[in-house]
Amino acid sequence: MASDLSKYRNIGIFAHVDAGKTTTTERILKLTGKIHKTGEVHEGESTMDFMDQEAERGITIQSAATTCAWKDHRLNVIDTPGHVDFTIEVYRSLKVLDGGIGVFCGSGGVEPQSETNWRYANESEVSRLIYVNKLDRMGADFYRVVKQVEDVLAATPLVMVLPIGIEDEFKGVVDLLTQKAWYWPDEKDPENYNIEEPPAEMADQIAEWREKLIETAVEQDDDLMEKYLEGEEPSIDELKACIRKGTLNLSFFPTYCGSSFKNKGLQLLLDAVVDYLPDPTQVDPQPEVDLEGNETGKVATVDINGPLRALAFKIMDDRFGALTFIRVYSGEIRKGDTIMNTFTGKTERVGRMVEMHANDRNELDYAHAGDIVAIIGMKDTQTGHTLCDPKNPATLEPMVFPDPVISIAIAPKDKGSAEKLGIALGKMIKEDPSFRVETDEDSGETIMKGMGELHLDIKVDILKRTHGIDVIVGEPQVAYRETITKPVTDTYTHKKQTGGSGQFARIDYTIEPGEAGSGFVFESTVTGGNVPREFWPAVESGFKKMMNRGVMAGFPCLDVKVNLQDGAFHAVDSSAVAYELAAQAAYRQSMPKAGPQLLEPIMKVDVFSPEDNVGDVIGDLNRRRGMIKSQEPGATGVRIKADVPLSEMFGYIGTLRTMTSGRGQFSMEFLQYSACPRNVADEVIKEVQEREAAKK
Repeated sequence: MASDLSKYRNIGIFAHVDAGKTTTTERILKLTGKIHKTGEVHEGESTMDFMDQEAERGITIQSAATTCAWKDHRLNVIDTPGHVDFTIEVYRSLKVLDGGIGVFCGSGGVEPQSETNWRYANESEVSRLIYVNKLDRMGADFYRVVKQVEDVLAATPLVMVLPIGIEDEFKGVVDLLTQKAWYWPDEKDPENYNIEEPPAEMADQIAEWREKLIETAVEQDDDLMEKYLEGEEPSIDELKACIRKGTLNLSFFPTYCGSSFKNKGLQLLLDAVVDYLPDPTQVDPQPEVDLEGNETGKVATVDINGPLRALAFKIMDDRFGALTFIRVYSGEIRKGDTIMNTFTGKTERVGRMVEMHANDRNELDYAHAGDIVAIIGMKDTQTGHTLCDPKNPATLEPMVFPDPVISIAIAPKDKGSAEKLGIALGKMIKEDPSFRVETDEDSGETIMKGMGELHLDIKVDILKRTHGIDVIVGEPQVAYRETITKPVTDTYTHKKQTGGSGQFARIDYTIEPGEAGSGFVFESTVTGGNVPREFWPAVESGFKKMMNRGVMAGFPCLDVKVNLQDGAFHAVDSSAVAYELAAQAAYRQSMPKAGPQLLEPIMKVDVFSPEDNVGDVIGDLNRRRGMIKSQEPGATGVRIKADVPLSEMFGYIGTLRTMTSGRGQFSMEFLQYSACPRNVADEVIKEVQEREAAKK
């Protein structure tokens, strides 16, 4: 196995749904000699999408990691999902990548999901190439997409190739560095291409874009820039060095184009991966934290001779058993080694290790820094856990996952499946940290929580197909929250006199609305020891426990600040328990006076509608209490951005399809919690009371 890390590229391919990401990955694998027969996504047989749901919906749900080779470099390709309900997958994949390819549709352009993924990649500081796909499609326009990248993503695309012809006439591309044209005469065979002189009528265009390319690239090197300004053109190698430098420091993003489906343009993209994307040693190393979660100041530098540091970024159950995908940051790992999981504090033995190709695998005895491999049969490791050398432990920074905003109740159709359901859900939670399962204590129902309707739909689907369990699904429930709107200053005395010592605690306190997003904040300004310092945590704990059940409808409370100002204690009868009970009763006493208010999750909704249907779509969003934020006309329709309460968005895809004869698309992500209008709040509270009554 090559261990020259400069020859490694760990890359992810991310994009909006339907931009052709999986087809692009497929073609890359074919070109790099990994697959002989190419699967077509729209025929439902691509190699990367091996869950039934993926083949059927034509979307990638799980990111699969695959290894292949190009020009004596080793590429680890991670195919990430584009759909918004699975952005958690994109986010996880980005953590373990060194570089990425953002795929955009030549006619759809920069779509809502590409923005979210682009933002994630910016936050993770991942170097990227841009690939504009589907130039053979009706309405495709390479230059428009380049402009959108500038306007919508506020990024600098560095155009490296120009298309020859467009839509049905799309034949090939001009490489601006060499000023040569690449033609692919046979769309079934990507390896059959000719390099010729470019069409004469493109001369002006080529000169104009090449000048732009050189001007942007030489900004990375002062000496070359001076020479260029004096009229001396840099050599291709000098330009490549500048482009590499600018790509690594995110100054710009080399931009390519083609048609993956027609097998045109991919060789140049692969060359760019090798030429411009970073190898594992050129990426900022992962910060290490100690077992308590404090940064140690050390980093896991990518070094084969360092101590073992690896991150589990994906868990998958396939027909061979549980696979834990890991990215090795430093050190090496051999079959039979004992490694430690810093999250559980337990050690595990590495039984079998494999390198994946979609869903075939090669057995490995050894992996080292820079590799992405899967270990079979790890018991307690979950996504985001760090695996390390037991003699030299450290944790890589833990991943943070958002809270779910929607829940549904499920129950097995037949009584016999209850145990099977428990086991299946356990496996699914391991695979997807943004998916939660709880049992409702009063009714004994199983509640699934997730990031959106589609997210939970697919979970129900997986239960049915993968695990063979039919479930009855309840109505979706929105994760409401509560808060307060005005400050209340109050006092509470907890006294109990029984035989022997009693209980006594008195607290004087103010409960007030906190800053948005602050959660629960507690502070004490008690002076003179009226409430001894050792009892403050008990008061805090009493209030904090109660925040889980608001006084209006029992939803968790957000953004509340409690200030303990004074109180009293008794030398014998006061105890931590007494103060905790006092705080709990104080919460019940004062929260109803503090102007309690119901909050609902507001979603950022991005709708694509054909021009003829815009009026209907906007009217419908208004009826759903949506706030229209913007409308942007595009080539094939209009994009409408709006903030809409989640409770009004159930079943939206059906309505949208009916209004737009199936051409509309939308995506949404959680934006914030906002106050619920009075009439809506009353309805919600009434429903909650009816549910409670029914349970009794």
